[in-house]
Amino acid sequence: MIVNFSGPYMELCLLSKKKSLFPWIIGMITGGLIILGTTTYIVRHNSNSQMILEELTVPVLKDNLNVKISASGKVEPIKSVNVSPKNPGRLVKLMVEQGDKVLAGQTLAVMENLEIRAQTAQDRARLQQARANLQQNKVTISGDIRQAKARLAQTRARLAQAKARIPREISQTQAQLQSAESRLKLTQERIKRNQYLVEKGAISQDSYDEAVNENQNALAIISEIKQRLQQLKTTRNPEISQLEAVVSETRFALEQRELSYQDEINALQAQVDLAQASLEQSEIQYSDTIVKAPFDGIITQRYAVEGSFVTPSTSASTSASASATSILALAQGLEIIAKVPEVDIGQLYQGQKVEIIADAYPENVFTGTVKRIAPEAIMEDNVTSFEVRITLLTGQDKLRSKMNVDVTFLGKELKNTLVVPTVAIVTQEGATGVMVLNAENKPEFIPVKIGLTLQDKTQILEGVNADDRVFIDMPDRRRR
Repeated sequence: MIVNFSGPYMELCLLSKKKSLFPWIIGMITGGLIILGTTTYIVRHNSNSQMILEELTVPVLKDNLNVKISASGKVEPIKSVNVSPKNPGRLVKLMVEQGDKVLAGQTLAVMENLEIRAQTAQDRARLQQARANLQQNKVTISGDIRQAKARLAQTRARLAQAKARIPREISQTQAQLQSAESRLKLTQERIKRNQYLVEKGAISQDSYDEAVNENQNALAIISEIKQRLQQLKTTRNPEISQLEAVVSETRFALEQRELSYQDEINALQAQVDLAQASLEQSEIQYSDTIVKAPFDGIITQRYAVEGSFVTPSTSASTSASASATSILALAQGLEIIAKVPEVDIGQLYQGQKVEIIADAYPENVFTGTVKRIAPEAIMEDNVTSFEVRITLLTGQDKLRSKMNVDVTFLGKELKNTLVVPTVAIVTQEGATGVMVLNAENKPEFIPVKIGLTLQDKTQILEGVNADDRVFIDMPDRRRR
């Protein structure tokens, strides 16, 4: 059986169902709108909070830090001296001008020195005279000593001859006496024989008289020899003693002359030395009037003109009055003296590379290295700093003394180190740290150990990790 719901009944049923569904539809739409509004509000609120947190925080990053420290400095000579004479006087000749390059020992100026030059000539003449006198006396005294030695040698020879001659003569005389005595005996025997023969008439009287005469001659000869022998024996000791005395006297005279010779030579040598010292002093005084460069360099200032009266000085001056205290200013080489704040001095080291920009050459970057860091700080305008000397590697041909420069010290590169903005570093109850965004999206103080601070970045050694977000501003400040 098929029922047909068409017609008025069907229309009544449909109308009834529509009336019953309308409140539900309205309720559902209203609930949906409420849920949608609430969700939209929550989403928008959370989105705004997230945007604020992102604005107030930054992540902890790993970065490479190039340590660069900036400071101001000035170009200064490596060596600088104010050139002045050793003694006051009038400047008669100036041989260099400002800007001239000079060598060590080069004559820069000449002081008035006519009197000193004359004194030097006199001292030189006195020295020559003293030397000549010394040499002459050496020759004379040496001749006297040679003569004394010759006399001593002659006397000694005579003594030796006497000592050898007299005994020999005595011996010879004694031999002659013995020979004469033998002859006398022969003559006496002959007389006896001839006397017998004369009495017998065997020989003539003349033969006998000849024998007697011969005997008398023999007696005379013996007497003479005995006298000579006695004389030799008597004069032997006195002659030798006399010669020995002469030898002793001659030797004593020689010794005295030798002693006096050394004293005289020493006295004459002292005169030579005195004259030499006087000459050297005059030469030094004369040399002091010739002003020479103590080292290679360049003339940076000229303080005096020819005719000025100049006195010794050790301090330089740029005023006109300097002409009375010095002649020139001499400088050698160039270097940079930079003043580095106390907080940065620990990051510098000897040999560190430096970039230099001079106010006069802003388009050029010169290079250098750290030569020396002052061991003691200086205080200027309540600022503590250290002087750092920088050796120039380039720029010597352009830079000039007293130019102002800006220097940048290039330190070691810190690779892959944790860094945060310097403004993120805070202090709480005496501890240094950062405010970290915690799991509840709220700031939490975390103590950290910091390293180097380079401009707007600070190195973190301990306390946080990479990608942690740290506050650079606080939410309550934003609300105010």
